[in-house]
Amino acid sequence: MTKKEKAVIICDRLEQRYPDARCSLIYKKPHELMIAGRLSAQCTDARVNIVTKELFEKYKTIGDFANADIADIERIIMPCGLYKTKAQSIVGMCQKLLSDFGGEIPKTIDELTTLPGIGRKTANLIMGDVHHKPAIVTDTHCIRICGRLGLSKSKEPAKVEQELLPVIPKERSSDFCHRLVMFGRDVCKARGEKCAECEMTDICTYFKSKQKIK
Repeated sequence: MTKKEKAVIICDRLEQRYPDARCSLIYKKPHELMIAGRLSAQCTDARVNIVTKELFEKYKTIGDFANADIADIERIIMPCGLYKTKAQSIVGMCQKLLSDFGGEIPKTIDELTTLPGIGRKTANLIMGDVHHKPAIVTDTHCIRICGRLGLSKSKEPAKVEQELLPVIPKERSSDFCHRLVMFGRDVCKARGEKCAECEMTDICTYFKSKQKIK
């Protein structure tokens, strides 16, 4: 079985388990997803969603964020950690959106990653969820699960992205990543993985290696 063939099987099984693929970050506007993505660095999506409820109620537009008092942004987002750096990034990215992109969300990875605080992970999230383009979001769930399943070998996000791009069907890539997050929380956890409940064991490199050790 080739990696491409395995990837299609994995996509099929994840889709069967999670028919409704969705981003775990709550947002209504494209710039809100960008900000939530920045806040999610070294923070759980659940906590980000709590914080952004107040944040997005108070600051509704890109202009609101661009003109915000950084100290007030810091106060609201403090529970997310790294709040000083993140607050500067949020205000800075919105200022750059207005000055360089006319208040529009850039449509390429290269342009998105020129914004303060936006790396490839969040840029890919925007490409997939906002622009509906092929995108691989290499978060911790993606890296861990794809490594266990034998789709990738690296632990570095950029390298994992390059390993997955040729094998994941482009039209399914964004939903694939959302389903990996759900699968990683429910079954293929970092610790205490539930292999007995997993439909991937017959094609899982990690599971087979565990069986050999036994």
